Amino acid sequence: MSVEPTSLQTSDTALRSAVLFVTLANLAYFGIEFAVALAIGSVALFADSIDFLEDTVLNLLILVGLSWSTVWRGRLGMILAALLLIPGLATIQTAWEKFLHPTPPDPTWLAVAGAGALVINLTCALVLTRYRKHRGSLAKAAFLSARNDALANIAIVVAGLLTAVILSGWPDLIVGLGILAMNADAARQVWIAARREVRTEK
Repeated sequence: MSVEPTSLQTSDTALRSAVLFVTLANLAYFGIEFAVALAIGSVALFADSIDFLEDTVLNLLILVGLSWSTVWRGRLGMILAALLLIPGLATIQTAWEKFLHPTPPDPTWLAVAGAGALVINLTCALVLTRYRKHRGSLAKAAFLSARNDALANIAIVVAGLLTAVILSGWPDLIVGLGILAMNADAARQVWIAARREVRTEK
């Protein structure tokens, strides 16, 4: 069954509005979480704040790519897959420094900042969930990013609670490395979807 062009245009317009909202929300919370991460020396918050910034760029690229052909959307999707790994590289460096000096971050600020990020990312995931299968890798990239961030924020809140109990820097470090693994898996899924789009046009 074919889909009417007007239906696709309406769907794309709605997706653009959703992605624009997510872009602005990510940019706003990046500044907040990055400041807290630097203030308390948290690996998890640092990784998550960089991820907010990466999500801002990712969603801006999505806004541009929605008007492109299927094959060019696929190529852009492959670029986005690589971008999803960038926060992980920054996390590795920060995690190494924390490993050498495992001082615990302030547990209250860690939990509060993580909870705030959770609210932002749950909202973004809910906004994007209806578009997660919207004609290819771009919408998939936006949805996976918001979903993974929400899961990571739950882990950050738990790390804050554990830090308050055991007064150790390890929960924060472990969660930071977990965020790295989630970003790598999201990059893999977006790459697969993007390659499928490129091959479809060949």
